[in-house]
Amino acid sequence: MKKLVILFLALFSFSIGYSQKFGYVDTDYVLSKMPEYKEAQAEIDQLSLGWQEEIQEMARKIKSMYSELQAEEVLLTADMKKERLDEIATKETELKEYQKKIFGFEGLFFLKKKELIKPVQDQVFDAVERVCKEQRLAIIFDKSGDLVMIYTDPRHDYTDYVLDELGLGDPNDVIK
Repeated sequence: MKKLVILFLALFSFSIGYSQKFGYVDTDYVLSKMPEYKEAQAEIDQLSLGWQEEIQEMARKIKSMYSELQAEEVLLTADMKKERLDEIATKETELKEYQKKIFGFEGLFFLKKKELIKPVQDQVFDAVERVCKEQRLAIIFDKSGDLVMIYTDPRHDYTDYVLDELGLGDPNDVIK
């Protein structure tokens, strides 16, 4: 029995010696402090707005075509009406395809966002990795992601270290 207790205490003390440090970072907060991210986000917003206006213009044209058809419907032959309906259907299909091309999965919006945001995110991830190595952290969580933390001890917040690593820290702030 004594051997079992001694073995247990030895294993327990051994595991304490090798316990892992962990921390968390709020990457949304870090990104909000980066001018490169703000510039990229502004460019993405501008592109998105332009594409949305194009789509709205196409939709207005289709609506106008419907209105014209309804106004002239009594004057049109069955073949002429069918021809106009086919033309409207073609324009609607083109609109849906354009929307998918721009805003769909792997669309131009997604690709442009990836092109502009990924380098900035890579800077943050590199800084996080350097902070983890300097602080000897085994695990670090992203507080801004899907991970929900009910309670967090502020002494495990390494956001300021990452900001300092990126040269964005407040010189008046004292790191915890």
